[in-house]
Amino acid sequence: MNDELPLVSVLIPVRPNKAEVKAADAARQFDYPPEKLEIVIVRTTDPSIGPGVKRNAGLKAIRGELVYFLDDDSVAPRDNVRRALKHLSDPAVKLVGGPNVCPTDAPRFERVLGLVMGSWLAFGPSCARYRPVGKLRAGGEKELISCNLIARRDAVLEVGFDPKLWPNEENAMMDGVKQRGGKLLYDPEFIVHRRPRRDLRAYTRMLLFYGGGRAHQFRLHPTADSLPNFIPPLFCLYLLALPFLLAAFWSVKAVVLLSLLPLALYLLVVLVQTMCVAARSNLALAVLALPLMILTNILYGLGFWRGLVIKIAPPPPAAEKDIRFETVPV
Repeated sequence: MNDELPLVSVLIPVRPNKAEVKAADAARQFDYPPEKLEIVIVRTTDPSIGPGVKRNAGLKAIRGELVYFLDDDSVAPRDNVRRALKHLSDPAVKLVGGPNVCPTDAPRFERVLGLVMGSWLAFGPSCARYRPVGKLRAGGEKELISCNLIARRDAVLEVGFDPKLWPNEENAMMDGVKQRGGKLLYDPEFIVHRRPRRDLRAYTRMLLFYGGGRAHQFRLHPTADSLPNFIPPLFCLYLLALPFLLAAFWSVKAVVLLSLLPLALYLLVVLVQTMCVAARSNLALAVLALPLMILTNILYGLGFWRGLVIKIAPPPPAAEKDIRFETVPV
């Protein structure tokens, strides 16, 4: 019976000097025959080498027909591999992914961030990356994420991860698979547990980083699906222009009202979204989430503008020569 099961390689890129790899510890507990499971950690000594380069090298080194991409802190339930195999029984399905969810025992600030990241206002359709949304369905790069993604190895090898992108290297890869006719599935119950950033400073840096990554993806791999990502940067531009509009046309009531209307509508949406967050959690956490949702829109927008203008750095020379592989015993 086990002979009929595919070999699955769990591929985990790890930062330099990272000692604890929770993803590997959890993967060793998968409800899957050990002889059909390979767990490979990809390390580098150079912190400037992005995960796309590591995953590309790992894809060439692993043996599995299927590859389960996990981040080092992704804690996957025991039944994840078998759950994904049911979806992959359809040969048209090339990738299966689901959300990474904040653990219930995380510190309060991290739980608030989990609510923010799982809100439509803060992350749009990508909120499905951070909480289960809807039912099993065909998905795309805005809903799937590489910290919890199982794929047919040959489909990913055909496209590869763009080494010039970090982050958003997985987004461009998934777009490439989809453009070649591959089907991507989002399963809201195919989850991993993963803690968000631990403090406001780290979250701020993440938003600027993510915004810049999305802009780089648009520059290198433009698609119509990227157009909604211009909303946060345009909102920042509106906020910047608003004081000048009000000062210039303060005596013209109609212009003042029209100038303030988008802001009023936005604040109304913020209140509605806060009530939705409260319904999923509690009022106290929702109130804490409210300013962070606004901050998310602004910082992501600023990061996007920065990513549009700064030079896209190439990967470090001879990066793959710095890569080391560790096979974890199952």
